[in-house]
Amino acid sequence: MLLQIPHRFFSEEAQRLGFALPEPGLYAVGALFMPRDPEARQLLGGMSTGSFYALKREPKGRVLDQDTLTRVSLLIGIFKALNILYSPKLADAWMTLPNANPIFRGLTPVAYIIQRGQPGMLSVRQLLDARRGGQ
Repeated sequence: MLLQIPHRFFSEEAQRLGFALPEPGLYAVGALFMPRDPEARQLLGGMSTGSFYALKREPKGRVLDQDTLTRVSLLIGIFKALNILYSPKLADAWMTLPNANPIFRGLTPVAYIIQRGQPGMLSVRQLLDARRGGQ
């Protein structure tokens, strides 16, 4: 996992959202949505370079603020929805592909989220949940 946030944290958050994650090493939310460190930092709310690399280097015992936790939760929900809706290959690429949906205004989903911040994440999450039938 790109951010190296412990599996236990992701597993507990996924359980709270009503689904189970595979075993560690069999999923990679960060690697799919945040291919480069600058994008990862932006998706996590503009985390400073120092804080980001400190988190990557030693995630154990780190406490994330509410904004970052909310962003991680939204990314997990997006990850879940994409993997329910699409094949693994498309689910892995969807965030970085051009998208004609008017919500994105000509941007890729990841660029839209970076531009709009947490409200953009929520919009993408709601869009995907609606496509899933509101589940």
